[in-house]
Amino acid sequence: MPPRYRYEQIADDLAARIASGEFPPGSKLPSRRELIKHYEVTEPVIDRAMQVLRIKGMTETLPGVGVFVAE
Repeated sequence: MPPRYRYEQIADDLAARIASGEFPPGSKLPSRRELIKHYEVTEPVIDRAMQVLRIKGMTETLPGVGVFVAE
């Protein structure tokens, strides 16, 4: 099995946290800055992980407000 990119690992972790109810539908995810600090990665890595969750339909982004778990 090929190694996975860090953004994929982060997206999977956040997806699991959403599925477990840690972030219920309608809740706001931590800020980009908080996620960068938590996962110890750069901004583009978090942006790519957020893109994966958005494509999967798990999150919705409100510009200037934040990223929310899809209802």
